[in-house]
Amino acid sequence: MTAGLYRGATLLLGPLAIWYLHRRLRQGKEDPARFEERLGQPGRARPDGRLIWVHGASVGEAISVLPLVERLLCQDPSLHILLTSGTVTSARIMAERLPDRAMHQYVPIDRPTSVDCFLDHWRPDLALWVESELWPNLIHRTAARGVPMALINARMSERSYRRWRRLPFLIKPLLGAFQVCLAQSGPDAKRLVALGAGAVACHGNLKTASPPLPVDPRDLQAMKMAVDGRPLWLAASTHPGEEAIIATVHRQLAARFPGLLTILVPRHAARGDEIAAALANLGLSVSRRSQEQPIGPQTDIYLGDSMGEMGLYYRLATIVFIGGSLVAHGGQNPLEAARLDSALLFGPHMFNFSEQAAAMTESGGARLVADTDALADEVALLLSDADEAGRRAAAAAAAAADPGQDVVAAVLGQLNPLLPGVGSYRAGA
Repeated sequence: MTAGLYRGATLLLGPLAIWYLHRRLRQGKEDPARFEERLGQPGRARPDGRLIWVHGASVGEAISVLPLVERLLCQDPSLHILLTSGTVTSARIMAERLPDRAMHQYVPIDRPTSVDCFLDHWRPDLALWVESELWPNLIHRTAARGVPMALINARMSERSYRRWRRLPFLIKPLLGAFQVCLAQSGPDAKRLVALGAGAVACHGNLKTASPPLPVDPRDLQAMKMAVDGRPLWLAASTHPGEEAIIATVHRQLAARFPGLLTILVPRHAARGDEIAAALANLGLSVSRRSQEQPIGPQTDIYLGDSMGEMGLYYRLATIVFIGGSLVAHGGQNPLEAARLDSALLFGPHMFNFSEQAAAMTESGGARLVADTDALADEVALLLSDADEAGRRAAAAAAAAADPGQDVVAAVLGQLNPLLPGVGSYRAGA
């Protein structure tokens, strides 16, 4: 499918896309106060002067780029930055964490009229795409306006690579629209080159330079008082199929570790009702964060079905299982947990973060668990041996650190020729 055919198809299917957005709105997955932004309508005025547009799909991408945003603003006092993402959680976190002269908007759906409305208003001088979310209309329409583009912290998993190899007529023009592609790892760089990307370089992963996830000190203190020294562990960012495994592990260990508390945080908080009902049917006592239910002496599972609070949960638990890895999802980002002193456990399906998982396993900071019994054995070992849990947590934190290099500075060095005010390009020229 060429860019023209894709554009035509999305024009025809525009009403279906809008219906889908409204369905998400009814499910609580869209922001009712800012819904028009998803259709390309601006939520605020464009500031005067130079503006860089940075797009990251969700929370992880948005947080990873914050150090780069701050450095860009620091080196150019007249610059403004627009950060777009597609999730309610990322919007809320960015509202709290973006510095002055940076603002958040929801990314428009990849419908030509929505894309053109967005670009007409914001008129970016440079567009930076983070990681791997490649929307054809957004990319091609931005490039058609002469806006320089760079793909930064680019990720191309083996699974995505195999899928894109079947669509060379689509992926090659997309990657070719970027003047620079900065991969987050060597294997990612090789796969991007094989798919047709030009000017590919690798300077490391921006996530190693990200600050630790934030927490409200009052919430942390209240939670520490609520758990009151109980043995506990955390299953973070779980996916369907994993909650039943976590419940089984809890039941296997509860007799051995009296008062055991399992904190279970699903990847998608909207699944809270479904998960709570399933756990209750298994005879487990569940308290829910979203309903402000307290952790009582009889609570087996504390269900963290809230948004934007992973910094709280990671600070409570030294033992952390990384979800999405016992099912074939590809795992979730282990760096955030490692940076907050967690001994990590994950299943065999970490292909979305294979390099980070390998580094943490080799350092001794993480262990791979193949199934339910192996997970139960590892959690039991760490609950029994605080010194071992501490050693693993320290090793994971060391593996998650910026390995003696300033990744942000290296990325800036690659972007400098494209920055507004450098070279021959000017918005509107």
